[in-house]
Amino acid sequence: MVPDVSRGNRTIGLLHYLYRTSDIEAHVDPHFVAAYDPHLPDPGRDPNATFSELAADLDLWVNALGDKAPKKHVWHCPVRTAPGDRALSDEEWATVARRVLAAAGIAPDGDDQACRWIAVRHAPDHIHIVATLVRADRTRPRHHKDGTRAQAECRKIEKEFGLRRLKEGDGTAAKRPTSAERHKAERLGQDATSRELLREHVHRALAAADEAEFFDRLAAEGVRIKKRLAPSGDALGYSVAKVGDRNKAGEPIWFSGSKLAPDLSLPRIRERFAAATDMPEPPVALERSGASAPVRARHFAAEATDSALTSFTAGDDSVAAAQLMGVGEVLDALAQTSFGPTQTELREAAVHFERATRSHIRAEREEMYALRRAAHQIIRSGSALGRGQDGAATALVLDIMILTVIAAARWHAARGHAQQAEAAQQTAAHLRAAYQATAPGPLAAMRAYGQHLPAQSRRHHAATARTALPHLAEHLQAEPGWDALTAVLDQAERAGHDTTALLAKAAAQRELDSAASISEVLVWRLQHLGYVTQPASAPRSRRPRTEPAPAVPAPAAVAHQEANRSRRR
Repeated sequence: MVPDVSRGNRTIGLLHYLYRTSDIEAHVDPHFVAAYDPHLPDPGRDPNATFSELAADLDLWVNALGDKAPKKHVWHCPVRTAPGDRALSDEEWATVARRVLAAAGIAPDGDDQACRWIAVRHAPDHIHIVATLVRADRTRPRHHKDGTRAQAECRKIEKEFGLRRLKEGDGTAAKRPTSAERHKAERLGQDATSRELLREHVHRALAAADEAEFFDRLAAEGVRIKKRLAPSGDALGYSVAKVGDRNKAGEPIWFSGSKLAPDLSLPRIRERFAAATDMPEPPVALERSGASAPVRARHFAAEATDSALTSFTAGDDSVAAAQLMGVGEVLDALAQTSFGPTQTELREAAVHFERATRSHIRAEREEMYALRRAAHQIIRSGSALGRGQDGAATALVLDIMILTVIAAARWHAARGHAQQAEAAQQTAAHLRAAYQATAPGPLAAMRAYGQHLPAQSRRHHAATARTALPHLAEHLQAEPGWDALTAVLDQAERAGHDTTALLAKAAAQRELDSAASISEVLVWRLQHLGYVTQPASAPRSRRPRTEPAPAVPAPAAVAHQEANRSRRR
């Protein structure tokens, strides 16, 4: 159950909206469920009642104060049940309204001098509570932290009414869009409000290397930018606006960075860039690789993310908090450089994980430099096509990212960060979907390679598995991913690696019991280890074969050939 407190200055304008049904399909049968006066005429039930009379009644004490009345005297609080909750009766909603008003300090129980209010229902899943912020004794209500208190009361109501239990906040969440912003987005046919869309634009621009590039990237996304300048000409802050989003006066509607989210103010963004000033260059092994730039960038991101994974069990919370921010930037970068269903799921993952990056724990921002470097390289390397080596590298980094986000969820849960833990869990679900959209192509190419290997080679790689992992070998050979694992072992051996040692090292990196497919997990670990680890010596001479090596291309080429055949068909 979600309450959403806001304030306004026109009682009658809000009433017109609440009772409007002609152009808002979701508004059905608007009517009171409760009011400060049970005999107050309801425009939804009484044909003689008018909006102007109702507004005048609610504004009575406000108007009595004249010029001393508060400018924003309208207290507005929609209260909505969660998707999947049962429909509450009007009587139950009346109870909700009274309890929220009492908890917020607007109309305490038994207070005959309390503010005037109504609660209107015009949809099955929510009500709108409207009050005017002057009491009968001409004083202001004591409604400090009314939103927080309303949230706490709703948590109690959920338990008592048998509704879905939402997570308690800790004051670190970004400001939610107001009801007016959501209604405007609906009218304009937008999937999200301008505030939410701008927040996403700013987060994507954080992949920049410095402040100048940050503003350049924002401008490239079509965002209007207004800087607040000091006399010296240096920027003190910034605001952004969506093109075409204007108020009634025709002026752009601006949002400062801090209004979008606490960590998006210019000083906080500068801290990120300062922490990245002395970023080290990528590992030499990556620079020597003959792979494409997107592949190299994703392998570097996998390395950085894998290192971040250990932060969540190392016990240093400030380091872990910084790594969370870095993982969020890598997610944003992957979402910007992917295509199709993978991109769709990664964008959703990035939106959810943004909530998981914020808590009251102070981040040691210099600890995120490797992940910032990885995000920057992903952006600079360009888009990954999603097939061949690009697809394999994306699937690899997603496999590691899933583990990291799950670890982040556990880290948050252990510290009582309920909302952040839930956000991380939702992120993991979208990452799994992105993996499922990405991995089948590369895995199919590897399986084709493995299936074409001579029988002697396959027996040799099976013996390697028995030597390296005697307790798992039989299980691995029974999995559908065994052919792909055989292909990777074959390629690693041809590159000069000791595959027995490499396979044992891959299995020892972390537990395998929770894996849906152990062979798939080992495929990506081996690919990454083989990519960043140089062989101890030059490629060894192959042992004598009684059967020739398979005359099939590498997995990337197989995928490319399959794509060409599909296009010809």
